[in-house]
Amino acid sequence: MRLSKTFFYIQFLAVILLTGCAQSSNQQETAAPRGETTQKEWAIVIHGGAGVISREMPDSTKQAYREDLDEALSIGETILKDGGSSVDAVEQVINYLENNPKFNAGKGAVFTHDGDHELDAAIMMGHSRNAGAVTGVRTVKNPISLARLVMENSKHILFAGEGAEQYADEMEVERVNQDYFYTERRYKAWRRAIKNSDAQSSASGLFYDKDKYGTVGCVALDKDGQLVAGTSTGGMTNKRYGRVGDVPIIGSGTYASEVVAVSMTGWGERIMEAVSGHTVSEYMKHKPATLREAGSYLLREVLNPGDAGMIAVDKNGNTLMDMNTQGMFRGKADADGNREVAIWE
Repeated sequence: MRLSKTFFYIQFLAVILLTGCAQSSNQQETAAPRGETTQKEWAIVIHGGAGVISREMPDSTKQAYREDLDEALSIGETILKDGGSSVDAVEQVINYLENNPKFNAGKGAVFTHDGDHELDAAIMMGHSRNAGAVTGVRTVKNPISLARLVMENSKHILFAGEGAEQYADEMEVERVNQDYFYTERRYKAWRRAIKNSDAQSSASGLFYDKDKYGTVGCVALDKDGQLVAGTSTGGMTNKRYGRVGDVPIIGSGTYASEVVAVSMTGWGERIMEAVSGHTVSEYMKHKPATLREAGSYLLREVLNPGDAGMIAVDKNGNTLMDMNTQGMFRGKADADGNREVAIWE
C-alpha cells in the first residue's frame, strides 16, 4: 500500500511538472511576437546598398535616388496589390534596380581588379526552402532572373563562372557584352581603388575602402503567405582572384525561411562570417524574438559598426530596414498603407 501511494505521488508530480512546462512553452510562443502579431495581407521592402553615403551630395542627386527607389517600390507594390506572387515582385523589382546605373548591380556593376565585371545574384522561397544563385557571371544582363531559373529548373542551387554562363546559354536569358556594364562613376571609383591599393598594398593584395559596399535587394510577403528574398550585386570594387561575396551564399546575404525573408548589404566578408540571414531567422525561431529584436541582435551584437545594412519581412508582414552604416538606400510598403523611402537615419 505504501509503495502504491508513493507511485501515485510520483505520477502526480510528473503531471504538474509537465503541465507547467507546457504552459511555459505556450506563454513563450504567444509572447514571442510582442506587438507584431497583426497579419498584413502583403508587404515588401527594398534596398539599393548600404555604406558611406555622403549627406553632402547635391539635392538633385538625392531626389533622383529617392525617385528611383520610389519607382522600384511601386513595381513591387502593384504586383502584390493585384494578388501577384512575392517571387514575381522580388524578381521584377530587382530587374529594375539591375537596369539602373545608380546601383551596384547589373548595369551599374563595379569593376574588378582586372577592369571587367563579375556579377552575383540569389533568390530563395521561404516555405519550400527552394533557392537559386549564380556567381561570377559576365554576360547576363539580369543575374536575378538567371538565379530564379536555377531555382525553378535545376536540381542544383549555385552555378559559378563558366558553368553559370553555360547555364545561361541553355536558359536563353538576355545577354550583353562587358561594355554594357561600363559607367563613368564606377570607372573612376576603380581607378581610385587601384591607386590606393598600390599605395597601401597588403600581403594579400586586397584593398578595402568605401567602394566595397553596394548591392540591391528585395524581400516580400504575398497574399498566399509566401516569403521570398532576393539580392543582386556587382561585388566589391577592385576585387581579385574570383572573389565571391555574401550575396550568392544562401544563408548569408540572401535567406528565406517559414518565418522571415532577409537581404543583406555591406561588407560581404563580415556578412558571410556571421551567416547573417540564417542568424536572423534562427534567432527569431529559437529565442524567440521579434523581427526588430533579431535584426538588432545581428547588427549590434554580432556585426561591427559600419559592416552592414539589412532588410527583412516576417510571416506576419512586419518589415525592417536597419543598418549599422552611415546610410542605406531603402524603401518599404505594406497592405495597411504604410510606405517609406529613405537614405539616412
